[in-house]
Amino acid sequence: MVAAYTAAGFWGHETIYRLAARQARTTPGAFAVRDRFRRLTYPVLVDAADRLAASLAGHGIRPGQRVAVWLPSRVETAIALLACSRNGYVCCPSLHRDHAVGEVVALVDRMRAAVLIAQPGYGADADRHDLFAQLADRDFLHWVYRLEPAHAAAVPFRDVTSPAAFEPASSDANQVIYLPFTSGTTGEPKGVMHSDNTLLATARIMARDWALDRKVLYTLSPLSHNLGLGALITALSAGGELVVHDLPRGHSLLDRLEETGANFLFGVPTHAIDLLSEMRARGVHRLAGVHGFRISGAAAPPQLVSELMSRGVMPQSGYGMTETCSHQYTMPDDPPERIVETCGRACEGFEVRIWGQDDPDIEAASGEIGQIGGRGASLMLGYFDDQAATESAFNGRGWFMSGDLGWLDEQGYLRIVGRQKDVIIRGGRNIYPMRIEALALRHAAIEGAAAFPLADPRLGERVCLAVVLRQNKQVEPEAILQHLDVAGLSKYDMPEFIIPLKEMPLTASGKVRKGELVRRVDEGSLDPLPVRFRPVATR
Repeated sequence: MVAAYTAAGFWGHETIYRLAARQARTTPGAFAVRDRFRRLTYPVLVDAADRLAASLAGHGIRPGQRVAVWLPSRVETAIALLACSRNGYVCCPSLHRDHAVGEVVALVDRMRAAVLIAQPGYGADADRHDLFAQLADRDFLHWVYRLEPAHAAAVPFRDVTSPAAFEPASSDANQVIYLPFTSGTTGEPKGVMHSDNTLLATARIMARDWALDRKVLYTLSPLSHNLGLGALITALSAGGELVVHDLPRGHSLLDRLEETGANFLFGVPTHAIDLLSEMRARGVHRLAGVHGFRISGAAAPPQLVSELMSRGVMPQSGYGMTETCSHQYTMPDDPPERIVETCGRACEGFEVRIWGQDDPDIEAASGEIGQIGGRGASLMLGYFDDQAATESAFNGRGWFMSGDLGWLDEQGYLRIVGRQKDVIIRGGRNIYPMRIEALALRHAAIEGAAAFPLADPRLGERVCLAVVLRQNKQVEPEAILQHLDVAGLSKYDMPEFIIPLKEMPLTASGKVRKGELVRRVDEGSLDPLPVRFRPVATR
């Protein structure tokens, strides 16, 4: 595999760190990454990565050990990734703003992180729980970097604690350097292992296909998400600049895009909807400089695609997973119907085939709906510390099985028709019904619970929780949300509608018929009660 992908030109001998260092030498005045307070050139970015790498080595961190990063959108995440690429450490930045402290502790334990880089007070419930205190007794955690909120005078990692040890930069582009966590239908986290080469493979091709060389890329998705991280790699591979989205709520995205000179955006449909809403409200017809918008996480509605194109922005519809990177996308010259109806074609260096729904080892007939399988240069190297999950993710022919259903048309464009995963996608965020249901059932008054999606024109989907109460028991909807909070559910996963039921619709085998619940809501025989979570004030 290594020899084949290298011979084909999809893999190389240059790590992400060495790529950035080369950009620093050849274009020392070019900007690399920017947040609201700092704008770093390639030499400044590389110098900061060198400082952090030397500090990590000085604290005894060895190649292959994990570096956990729990930060808002700021330049330090990019620096941490480059430092890990430089010294052969494994960077895990996929600790999200939406995570509760308990969830982050569980992930740090799972990966046995040797280092934590985090900002105090950041996270879903960090105002009530202390991450650093909860991790204080972990013997595998060798060092912790506490980063104060970013400000204009903050030089990234200027005050890293000595000792420092300057190791030669790694030249192994096949080392594992990136460990995002994803989840399947159960919501159980799985660590996905990527190398410099698997990350760079599709980034280079997409930069070529969409003419992103030396361009300013703006990611509306945070760097903790694979879409945002992929935007960073794409920018670095093309010698461009990445701008992270760190605007306070209520500030103008339009003004920020104009200020930064953004050329290409990365986000989910909700981001595009909000951008167009601001443009309409302010009477702005076109975005100066912005020519493309990668829309991921959910299908882009036809009216959204049409309006973006009318305003001079070409949407890019795509498909990918944490395991495969962004291997599938439409092209700048594709007609609108291709963008709306398909996820584009697999990029050079990746292949997609459709396999039988009942037998994943048998390839589906042309045009037949089946399981989407893929293989190629951007495919993960396996799941961290889980050989069983790695083996079960592939069919007998060596193709990674996505868990999604779709079909390929005669031109090779992929059309997704459904998900095998029982996941609710709200504004691009995956929410796992089983966790909500399990926590709801801990309430003494709740006998049955089913979380399912309600369609939303802006967010795509919102969470509705149907509950069956025990005999002679009562509970107010707001009390259910408070119970879920105490039980550890992130506020970003909270149900926004609740439906009390006398009984659940069940199959003959006793499984909840969630499709029936959705149908009853659509026809009006069930009336969801809107609810809003409000944290209880602490003294």
